[in-house]
Amino acid sequence: MTDAKPKKKAKTKAKARAKNGGETIKIAFVVNRVATEQDDYTTIRLARKAVARGHTVALIGLGDFIYDWQDGICAMATISKIAKFDDDTTYLAHLQDPKMARERINLSEYDILMLRSDPAAELTTRNWAPSSGLLFAQLASLRNTIVLNDPKQLTDAVNKTYFQGFPEAVRPETSITREPDEISRFLDAHDGKGVIKPLQGSGGQGVFLIDEDNRQNLNQIVEAVIRDGYAIVQEYLPAAKKGDLRMITLNGRPLKVDDTYACIHRFSQTDDHRSNISAGGGVEMVVPDEVALQIAEIVGPKLIDDGMYLTGLDIAGDKMMEINVDTPGGLNFMEDLSGVDFSGAILDDLERKVRLQGQYGGTLTNRQLAVL
Repeated sequence: MTDAKPKKKAKTKAKARAKNGGETIKIAFVVNRVATEQDDYTTIRLARKAVARGHTVALIGLGDFIYDWQDGICAMATISKIAKFDDDTTYLAHLQDPKMARERINLSEYDILMLRSDPAAELTTRNWAPSSGLLFAQLASLRNTIVLNDPKQLTDAVNKTYFQGFPEAVRPETSITREPDEISRFLDAHDGKGVIKPLQGSGGQGVFLIDEDNRQNLNQIVEAVIRDGYAIVQEYLPAAKKGDLRMITLNGRPLKVDDTYACIHRFSQTDDHRSNISAGGGVEMVVPDEVALQIAEIVGPKLIDDGMYLTGLDIAGDKMMEINVDTPGGLNFMEDLSGVDFSGAILDDLERKVRLQGQYGGTLTNRQLAVL
């Protein structure tokens, strides 16, 4: 009896799509807060391109979910009007207009729920928010709403320990600890050089390069990093001096449109070693070399097995420094630099997944749909 209800809902949504030429779908994006979104975020680019296609688009903050005893998973959402906006800045202004009232939506009526919140942004003020959002997302996935990335697996990937599950061949040597002596021991074993960062973090925040020039400040650096949790210390990769590659994967494989990969070279423009765009780094489109493509090939099976639909691989030389499974970004920079519609390719793929779900009558699992 419990399985029949979701299948009925899936058929109802499929009929509604058929009346609209089989293309119109409903997409909800989960963000930290609508008010804190920025116009250079990948989420905003995807949402703007979606409404230009005529799709219904809703944005939901992590604190906006509702479990209703009758309706299941609902949310207070910001619903975008369907229109073609001039650019991301204009679109974001529309979403953040004080006159925009939130509306109560039922997620069982939405085809896609894309999880695009950054857990690291909630560490100090709302540490309950990321885990709560994932739990609501898991419940939503039981009602034939396709949730991406798969929320059950994403729960296990909330910090950089997930990274250690990939083959050693693609990872730098690493220690995860809150013990200063253990960090010193690791550095001593790696010629006194390494990178220290919070286990939960993003955008280059709290990342320190340790070498002979600042080793005397190690105690203060470690104290700052472990203040909110564990520290991760990695071997220094000499190739990182020249920056890193951010490669977007879709369905476990590098995203490529025609002959262009969704791949950028990020590099520092100052004495700061961080190459993250959010940390002030520069960016240029590049063609990934054979080594980078081999890394993507190695990590692909695990991404597929874990239902990781959209990710960002950060590669320096022959190693992957990080993998972003929460809010892989950079798509807007890639599109602006190359003129290639990567967002359109992603939306095409989402529409395809919704069609597949309808064709199979709701029998495919969320994890299967995430990477088909």
